[in-house]
Amino acid sequence: MSLHSTIDMVTDRIIARSAPTRGSYLERMRLARQKGPARAHLSCSGQAHAFAAAGSDQDALARGTSGNLGIVTAYNDMLSAHQPFERYPDLIRAAVRGAGGTAQVAGGVPAMCDGVTQGEAGMELSLFSRDVIALATGVAMSHNTFDAAVFLGVCDKIVPGLVIAAQSFGHLPIVFLPAGPMTSGLPNDEKAKVRQKFAAGEVGRDTLMAAEMAAYHGPGTCTFYGTANTNQMLMEFMGLHLPGASFVTPNTELRDALTIEGARRALALSALGNDYTPVSEILDEKAFVNGIVGLNATGGSTNLVIHLVAMARAGGIVLDWQDFSDLSDVVPLMARVYPNGLADVNHFHAAGGLGYMIGELLAGGMLHPDTHTVAGQGLAHYTADPKLIDGQLSWQPGSGSSLNDKILRPFADPFQPTGGLKRLTGSLGTAVMKVSAVAPEHQIVQAPVRVFSDQDAVKAAFKAGEFTDDVIVVVRFQGPKANGMPELHSLTPLLSILQGRGQKVALVTDGRMSGASGKVPAAIHVCPEALDDGAIARLQDGDILRVDARAGVLDILTKGVLDRPAVKADLSANEAGIGRELFATFRRSVCSADAGATIFQG
Repeated sequence: MSLHSTIDMVTDRIIARSAPTRGSYLERMRLARQKGPARAHLSCSGQAHAFAAAGSDQDALARGTSGNLGIVTAYNDMLSAHQPFERYPDLIRAAVRGAGGTAQVAGGVPAMCDGVTQGEAGMELSLFSRDVIALATGVAMSHNTFDAAVFLGVCDKIVPGLVIAAQSFGHLPIVFLPAGPMTSGLPNDEKAKVRQKFAAGEVGRDTLMAAEMAAYHGPGTCTFYGTANTNQMLMEFMGLHLPGASFVTPNTELRDALTIEGARRALALSALGNDYTPVSEILDEKAFVNGIVGLNATGGSTNLVIHLVAMARAGGIVLDWQDFSDLSDVVPLMARVYPNGLADVNHFHAAGGLGYMIGELLAGGMLHPDTHTVAGQGLAHYTADPKLIDGQLSWQPGSGSSLNDKILRPFADPFQPTGGLKRLTGSLGTAVMKVSAVAPEHQIVQAPVRVFSDQDAVKAAFKAGEFTDDVIVVVRFQGPKANGMPELHSLTPLLSILQGRGQKVALVTDGRMSGASGKVPAAIHVCPEALDDGAIARLQDGDILRVDARAGVLDILTKGVLDRPAVKADLSANEAGIGRELFATFRRSVCSADAGATIFQG
């Protein structure tokens, strides 16, 4: 089938909008690739420093005739998703030696867990950690001794930070190696029910803790479809993973085989061979459109609306939220994975997973088939399943059909005809909403507001029984300039309880919601933010707002609100403690959420 006209139109619009910056970027990459294998340009002393600890690989490195692979790792053993990376460097070194090359760990990057920091001061560092990861990767790769690289990362800010950095080294081939999801534990919907009961005072902390430990129980990514697993989907749709690599569980033979092949493939793509494919050729405008299509078709995390903008701009590509919204209008929602349904990512993968979705979307004209990928073939190759047959990794044709239509539906018969994201605009500004999990009857809320400047105040009001009628809860001074734009996921159980009582309820905030945003309508990432003189800073308790996800409206209905002076908040409590004082420069330099909330565009 030919490409859908809206996919074509949005892609052409992005290409035209990006032409000056993209052209400049590609020229920088052209000049960088002309220098050839980087370590040949180092002094003998510089090379000796770089090879001193390489053991048996020293001779090969000194000769400079074989490829040297850089490893950038986000390993730590506090994050279940990243703990499996502990074994990866040894696997990669052995694989590359077998192919006649060498591999070195170039450096590590920090990796924090948003699940641990939800509702805590550390969450105010979360979004900024993405840019720190990009900076740390830049330092790791700055030794300029590598012909290609593999990047090891999974979770919320880690993959976007690594992609931003990959664009700076876009003259090199870079393959992303995932770790895979943990095996299924306590079902996510049962865990959510226990959280709501705890929030309502119906069960104690011992019951809550038992449920959480049963859900998060082993190595691998959390199994709900939040930001971490949305990242993995994107890497596959955008051609930076090997086909079918995203959702293979850790510490299995197939997982190890994919890791080994990914390392070999990265080296095979270097300028030393005949299949040179730098990452700047993979991450073009078409690849980003494919990523946005995947985001909508799977009902992915709203965090990627920010991250994709920042990732693209690092390569000179200018996305805006209207691109996301226009694509959402024509891309069907084909998957229901918690919190958009009851299944987890393991169930999704078993039902046909990303390979089935890519095949259906290609056949429906929703994806560019001719993008470059690390697999060396077009996107059609990503419909195949990786298999270990007699100990050898190969790709076999996928099922071609969904094995569970309650989880995964065909393109022609989706769960809904439009995607999972909606842009809202109006007199309050612009925002986004994840609508894939919000029932149609909850997608329009018109009600008085209760205004708060932090989430703790919302929790206190809930405990005091103050929310008795329809309400739109406004939490402001949560934007990137105010306090680093923390997620407000800890409000989800409270708002869900209000909705369950039959009240009309919505959240409006210049902060973020979790990648697992669920059934309560949440207009998030409001721009301009309160600290940037946004209209949200002029709201008072009792003002009437209209949040309409169907029409894409975010309007103040009370007259005279915009004539009021903006409220000023005391943010001194957010300036220090748990490392926040170290990020003052970030808060001063960061750009708005719709431009990627990054210090690199500020």
